[in-house]
Amino acid sequence: MNYDQVLEFMFNSLPMYQRVGQAAYKANLDNTLALDKQFGFPHREFKTIHVAGTNGKGSVSHSLASVLQEAGYKTGLYTSPHLVDYRERIRVNGKMISKEFITGFINSNAELLEELKPSFFEMSVAMAFDYFRFCKVDIAVVEVGMGGRLDSTNIITPEISVITNIGLDHTQFLGDSLEKIAAEKAGIIKSGIPVVIGESQPETKNVFSLKASELNSEISFADEEYEIQILETGLRTATYSVTNKDSEFSIEFGLTGEYQKKNLGTILNALEKLRQKGIKINNNDISRGLKNVQENTGLHGRWEVIAQNPLCICDTGHNKEGLSYVMKQISTLQYKNLHIVLGFVNDKNVSGVLPMFPKEAKYYFTQASIPRAMPAGQLKEEAAKHGLTGDIFENVISAYQNARRNADKNDMIFVGGSTFVVGDLIKYI
Repeated sequence: MNYDQVLEFMFNSLPMYQRVGQAAYKANLDNTLALDKQFGFPHREFKTIHVAGTNGKGSVSHSLASVLQEAGYKTGLYTSPHLVDYRERIRVNGKMISKEFITGFINSNAELLEELKPSFFEMSVAMAFDYFRFCKVDIAVVEVGMGGRLDSTNIITPEISVITNIGLDHTQFLGDSLEKIAAEKAGIIKSGIPVVIGESQPETKNVFSLKASELNSEISFADEEYEIQILETGLRTATYSVTNKDSEFSIEFGLTGEYQKKNLGTILNALEKLRQKGIKINNNDISRGLKNVQENTGLHGRWEVIAQNPLCICDTGHNKEGLSYVMKQISTLQYKNLHIVLGFVNDKNVSGVLPMFPKEAKYYFTQASIPRAMPAGQLKEEAAKHGLTGDIFENVISAYQNARRNADKNDMIFVGGSTFVVGDLIKYI
């Protein structure tokens, strides 16, 4: 198979949660362990950092990778989902995995894949670890796909574990309360391995503390270690003041969303723990790494400015917690009229998030180019129940183009609701 045929095989023959949803979920590690054994346990040949959480784990993963690159380490980065190109998921020093490696991996292991019938995610994790070994990376930042305990990435023994926060997302798989979801995420905590928790939430703090105590794992809560304040926010970078028990300083961060304030504390706490583990990272590495996250790692879709006059911003926030920060930040901006291009996936409880959206905005209801997309007509009907009005567009690009045509130079356009809506937009741009 050539590269295009390999992608077709991966996307269609093997379940892919990004596209089909619940049917792709496997609640065990059997295939992952079998693949790992078959390939000779590649993840044991490089150091790892494991990052889980409901929101922020992508930003934290990319930021840690960026700092490690600046420190001179050959750094692997495994994240999901991708916005435009499958190869975004697997990077070394910011460069995407080659088409040739993907094609070779699938073709040379076709018999094994046919026998085991791994899920799309199981196969992707096996490929990532094999690629990182092939590239002889020093360290890899590995983002959890969903949950933690039963996630395919949870076969590694990392230098540190990181859990950003807990919110009500993927409740059909992880549980219907913050405590239950926290218990699943806590599954990445390993015996004797330090764990950094981004937020000390009342409902979840005890879950993490008890798990860490059971496993003799040193635990720290970043929001108790660091006090972060925004000093200045620009369109491309933001400057923060940082205070902890030892020092006070300011730092420039290349991710500007309001919610990045919490992620920054998590990142700094994780870097502190890595230094204690003997990973050589100096303050200049941290400064350059945080300022140049997007350039170093190719991160897109986090409060990203895609045009000006009118100001156009997209963000991949898609659950209640993530969208609440996005809506808060929109409310701080000055504009004449607000235009929102909006789409969700069909398993999203939209009645829980639509009330957060401003009623005075003009809406462009649309759907991403994946089978999981909620039909735009259905979204319009749901939105009307919450006083949100607008028109239906058959795809993201037509919705965005119409918003551009309707917007005055002093207006603002926001595109989001779903990672895949943002992905369609980034691909178009």
